[in-house]
Amino acid sequence: MVAPPLVHIGMLRLVIPSKGRLYEPSIRLLRQAGFHLDLDHDRKLMATSEDGNLRVIFARASDIPDFVADDVADAGITGRDLCHESEADVEELLELGFGKCRLMVAKRESDAWKGADALEDGVRVATSFPRITRAWFKEQGTEVDVVPVGGSTEITPHLGVADLVVDLVSTGSTMAVNNLEPVETVLESQAILIADPKKLDEELIGQRLHELEWVLRSVLEAHSNRYLMANVPKEDLENVREMLPGLSSPTVLDLLDQEDMVAVHAVVPESDVFGLVRALESLGASGILVTPIERLVP
Repeated sequence: MVAPPLVHIGMLRLVIPSKGRLYEPSIRLLRQAGFHLDLDHDRKLMATSEDGNLRVIFARASDIPDFVADDVADAGITGRDLCHESEADVEELLELGFGKCRLMVAKRESDAWKGADALEDGVRVATSFPRITRAWFKEQGTEVDVVPVGGSTEITPHLGVADLVVDLVSTGSTMAVNNLEPVETVLESQAILIADPKKLDEELIGQRLHELEWVLRSVLEAHSNRYLMANVPKEDLENVREMLPGLSSPTVLDLLDQEDMVAVHAVVPESDVFGLVRALESLGASGILVTPIERLVP
């Protein structure tokens, strides 16, 4: 990925959730990206980064798509589910990897299920996402009677308020406790970075938005990778090269006073580290070191 031209972000306005499961990860991501915020008061509605490049506005997660579309902010962090439900004119720039969940159709455990396309018209579906729900069932060929609810969706089938529910599922434990069974996925969701598509086409603000995207992406790329260094025998270098491809190829350096050994450096997926270390040890590698990465630009 080629970095955009460096420009001074100069008070780019970013709106993020003021509370809830997306708040802490959003703050953590911004700090890792170098935007340090003054958050000494838990009721603060706005904060400016120490370098003056970013102004953060705190709002309800459900309001963020409209804030971005209505020019209250230049960009926002919120859930994909909320963007789809709001139908605000925003563009998804980047998946942020946290707040992952699924919007799912769920039924009572005792009820049979033959698929959404087998339902009769008029089935009652309780949900906090009426637009998404109505549109999804229509795509399946069924016209449902949507029952909008603000919370406690899981109880509605047991009270006779609805036949089905459409709700967010992360682990499924809440559904199970309430004797509900998720049966079909309506939408895969997670936290995303969004912007007004019209602003992306503007020269200066567009550069600023793409630079923010680039900075956050570099942090996210680093999260799932590690920097691995090891001294390996020269005679096994080809085997090591196959094990440690890195982003393009591993870096190989000569070692002072050790003609039969070389130093190999590579970026590797975090999930592969344990197996790679064991494999390197079996080849006679020594001085193996694995470290986190702060930023990574492929």
